[in-house]
Amino acid sequence: MQQSDEMSFWDHLEELRWTLFRSILALFIFAIGGFAVMPWLFDNVVLAPCDSDFIVYREMCKISQHLPFLPDFCNDTYHVEIVNIKLASQFFTHMTTSFWLALLLTFPYLMYEVWKFISPALYENEKKNVRWVFLFGTIMFFVGCAVGYFLVFPMTLRFLATYQLSTAITDQVSLDSYMNNFLTLIFVMGVVFEMPLLSWLLSKVGLLNRSFFHRYRRHAIVALLIGAAFITPSSDPFTLGIVFLPLYGLYELSTFFVKKAPEEDEDEDDES
Repeated sequence: MQQSDEMSFWDHLEELRWTLFRSILALFIFAIGGFAVMPWLFDNVVLAPCDSDFIVYREMCKISQHLPFLPDFCNDTYHVEIVNIKLASQFFTHMTTSFWLALLLTFPYLMYEVWKFISPALYENEKKNVRWVFLFGTIMFFVGCAVGYFLVFPMTLRFLATYQLSTAITDQVSLDSYMNNFLTLIFVMGVVFEMPLLSWLLSKVGLLNRSFFHRYRRHAIVALLIGAAFITPSSDPFTLGIVFLPLYGLYELSTFFVKKAPEEDEDEDDES
């Protein structure tokens, strides 16, 4: 039985107020902790893709020795110089990055607070389904952020930082430009990896069914290739492939989270 009828409008409003308070408090506490450790994180995590000894480049170097058609990742002189051209940029970057780190670390707790707020309005069978959906969505978000950090951003950075229009141009990447690309690509990949969860929600409200994925698979492949090329504007197929394959895998995974169309169910019944 639903419990939402047992609570008045003001009870819901009070519960929402406390949910927001706990969420903001958690963000504030983690942001303070992030501010304290941010100098170390900048040197060892945020700026790590700027040097040739980044773990991804080292592993790619090993692979490229056995597969000669891959790009050269063994260049020991690779280094991206980050410069600050605005007086307050370092301070504000310290503040904003601490907030984004807090948002990343508290994401599971924020999802728990959302679940705790909406769960009284659900039936018992709905609670079981939604609980696993929230858990799956949280895991996929972190997987997407990891793909963004270890694959998408380093490959994009390495291509753009080594691209040369003229030898008369000296490359110096501003702090603001670097951080904008760093945060955008990582969090965009985290959101993109929520595709199966979004598909499940659209299926629940009747806007999406499994036949859609079968009917538009070829169109999706082209769109995902274009999207991968936009995310990593590299000219080599290897870099394009390591971005495209996870995106296409998400597309295929999403088919398992949507309902079958009524005609699909009828066809299966006829065959049986």
